[in-house]
Amino acid sequence: MNQLPHFDSTQKVCVAIVDDHDAVRFGLRGACEEAGLVFCGGAGSVAELFTARNPLNCDVVVLDLSLADGSQVEHNVRSIIEAGAQVLIYSIADKAALVSAALRAGAAGVVKKSQSMSDLLINIQLVANGVYVNSPEAAAAIDADSHFKEQANLSPRERQVLALYASGFALKQVAFELGVGYSTVKEHIDRVRSKYSNIGRPAGTKTELYLRAVEDGLIDGESL
Repeated sequence: MNQLPHFDSTQKVCVAIVDDHDAVRFGLRGACEEAGLVFCGGAGSVAELFTARNPLNCDVVVLDLSLADGSQVEHNVRSIIEAGAQVLIYSIADKAALVSAALRAGAAGVVKKSQSMSDLLINIQLVANGVYVNSPEAAAAIDADSHFKEQANLSPRERQVLALYASGFALKQVAFELGVGYSTVKEHIDRVRSKYSNIGRPAGTKTELYLRAVEDGLIDGESL
């Protein structure tokens, strides 16, 4: 049995779970308590969670893709994000279309239920810190879904700026490389962030911009 990590932080991460299996909810509760995370609730549906916790006041909600209430995963993800929490999908992840829908709606990543509880806890902490969790399941869903590459609609110059910036260049270095002003490069990056955000693919940090650039084939994934 893998030893669970322990997170020693003055600012405790509050975690909730939406899964229609009692054993999964109870298992995460025990693991969170042992690892130093705050378990703030479990429910079989998003509606049930919101009824129990209003306002939600959670950092991360662990969400199953398919729930017994028949709700759509993209609606569940958006509802949780609008309530102020990040979403981490925790599922057998056997349906690429559902994984893709969850990621397009803004989920921060995917953890398979076949992975260890330690993996889940580590990914919860990453998501709470604003890190997008890239996994084989997420990558496969992106590769299989043309929407990820079509909807960003970056201009040629925006793609060029993103490729350089995501490759490790500072904004000033990108400006020098392209022979333009620093403010021009910053405006391009701001527009890139906005375009990705508008289609449910967060790009608020440089790490997330790097992931978007890899996903869209602008860099090869070995730049950092």
